[in-house]
Amino acid sequence: MSEEIKSMEQDEKILLVDDNPTNLQVLLQTLSGRGYKLLIAKDGENALRIANKAKPALLLLDIMMPGIDGYEVCKRLKADQATSDIAVIFLSALDDTHDKVRGLESGAVDYIAKPFQAEEVIARVENQLKIYRLEQALAARNRELEATNQRLLETMREGIYEVDINGVIVFANPAACRISGRTEEELVGKLLYDHVLIDEDGTQVPLKKALLEPTLKYGLSQTRDDWSGCRKDSVIVPIDISCTPILVEGEITGAVIVFRDISEKKQQQENLEHALKEIQEQKDKLTHMSRLSSMGEMASGFAHEVNQPLTAINNYAQVCRRALDREPLDKAFLNEAMEKIVTQAQRAGGIISRIRSFVRKPDHHLETVDINRVVEDIVNLAEVDARNNQVEIHLSLADDLPQVRIDPVQIQQVALNLIRNAMEAMKNQPTRDIGVKVETRRLDDRFVQVRVIDRGYGLAEDADEKMFTPFYTTKVDGMGIGLSVCYSIIQAHGGTLQFERNPEGGTIFWFTVPAL
Repeated sequence: MSEEIKSMEQDEKILLVDDNPTNLQVLLQTLSGRGYKLLIAKDGENALRIANKAKPALLLLDIMMPGIDGYEVCKRLKADQATSDIAVIFLSALDDTHDKVRGLESGAVDYIAKPFQAEEVIARVENQLKIYRLEQALAARNRELEATNQRLLETMREGIYEVDINGVIVFANPAACRISGRTEEELVGKLLYDHVLIDEDGTQVPLKKALLEPTLKYGLSQTRDDWSGCRKDSVIVPIDISCTPILVEGEITGAVIVFRDISEKKQQQENLEHALKEIQEQKDKLTHMSRLSSMGEMASGFAHEVNQPLTAINNYAQVCRRALDREPLDKAFLNEAMEKIVTQAQRAGGIISRIRSFVRKPDHHLETVDINRVVEDIVNLAEVDARNNQVEIHLSLADDLPQVRIDPVQIQQVALNLIRNAMEAMKNQPTRDIGVKVETRRLDDRFVQVRVIDRGYGLAEDADEKMFTPFYTTKVDGMGIGLSVCYSIIQAHGGTLQFERNPEGGTIFWFTVPAL
């Protein structure tokens, strides 16, 4: 490797852009100690200013930020010749195909969904930086001495071809021979697509269909992440490939093709996907356990709540039995008693139905729903705990709210956790009679907000930094996973979970979910 490339690696800068300090801290911890110079920006304006000054090799860029969002930042970088070569990887909780396509169309090279895994971020960053180094090395090829160039080509793991204006191979490095299973003599002088690349159906790729033609005809640099190469022994090898034009005094004279065998990479990706699936399953189990824990804590209240209609049913049944022994038979009285039995049975069934709906373990299932209906249902469930704590719940629902697309059970889990925490904070306070207020409102054109307001004992001094950290709790018997699980749920929905100190005393917790 040349001294120029070594220097390039030592000076590589990565700019991390996110308005969430927690996300920035996680990224810094993930990438620290790997030889990169890490820069940070908390909004789009600062990101553009730092990029123009520092010229980083790579941006890890959040999408949803105040002011200029990530899409606009990427577009401006690509429109400026001074920063157009900077690679951009989006990091965002927006995980729809539309969002990914929009990100790639704005000029990004990759897209990582939040919450992300450290191994995935490291692998993708290293992959993009390797491509960056290769492209920089190829851009400087005509300025290097022939001997230095030859040593570089011979020591690279990636295969390299040089082709003339007609697509005929004029040079193949040792790695290209090794990957293709052919000798240099078998490659040089042959059309690249006659011997190396194949189409998806295993047939030869016509020159006009291949990515080489736009490079040779228009001077476009191109990349493909998933192509296939055919070895001499007919074994098909998955490869990624880039194609860069060779310019001599402004004229296109050929192209340089860089490719590598990604069989191992594909296997690693499959292993990573399997690991991510297992992690998601564990997260689902933790979320379900959190719901079961809430129901366990409220069990005595539910038992009392169900026992009341059951007692009434028993009493009415005894009355009916006595009435049947009387002559003459009073049918009107019996019908009235039976109607009361039905009413009480429906009351008990309703309580049990709400509990079953809440604690079930469903697959991830997004529904288009009315957020007010979701909040009303969970407040009805929380009323049992409210009576036990002697704290009233006051509901204030905004009119004409847009519908939202959410997992109703998970959002109810978040709301119930916040309501129960609020009641816990107020149950021994002089302000208990004020009660807990739960309200919905439209935050802006994009989000609906749910707020839980209490007048309890307030927050601990270290809450601002630790509130959503796993296993942080101020309760004597608390596990500290409730709010952490809630935070993950809201992030996965593309919203925000935050809190603030109530100016009148107590705390205001709120979360948002995207509106349709």
